[in-house]
Amino acid sequence: MVDVRRGLIIVNTGPGKGKTTAAMGTALRAVGNGMRVLMLQFLKGSWHYGELDAVKAFGDNFIMKQMGRGFVKVGAEKPDPEDVRMVEEAWSEAERAIQSGDWDLVVLDEINYAISYGMLDPAKVVAALKQKPEMVHVILTGRNAHPTIVELADTVTEMRQVKHAYEQGVIAQRGIEY
Repeated sequence: MVDVRRGLIIVNTGPGKGKTTAAMGTALRAVGNGMRVLMLQFLKGSWHYGELDAVKAFGDNFIMKQMGRGFVKVGAEKPDPEDVRMVEEAWSEAERAIQSGDWDLVVLDEINYAISYGMLDPAKVVAALKQKPEMVHVILTGRNAHPTIVELADTVTEMRQVKHAYEQGVIAQRGIEY
């Protein structure tokens, strides 16, 4: 086997819990190895959770930005134009960050949702990923990863729920779910 080193495209998808958490774990590993990490959260924005405070300890080596409002209406309703505008803005920042080479790892948290909700064209994302600098790693999270992104990715992990405490009436708990 040849020892190949290059920036990877990683997808964390599926209906189970842990997609963002897995990306955060990889980001933490990267920072611990002297790498610079940028995490852009495409839809999260109105909630405060522990990760936001934790990454501050890493200074400029781990930046996490909430780029949305925190709740997007989907289904029969079309997404609010303001949410679409915010996703487009987040994508512009993501594309610049990936192409800049300033970051060793760029995490595009919940981008798969933005794509599956019709708020972002997957062809734009694929084109940018194909043009990324050789050693930049990119992680894309969220359910329903688009098939073209799955095809392009080096590693795809699908989380599936086997059992969840919520089903027994246990509410989300600080330090575990947020």
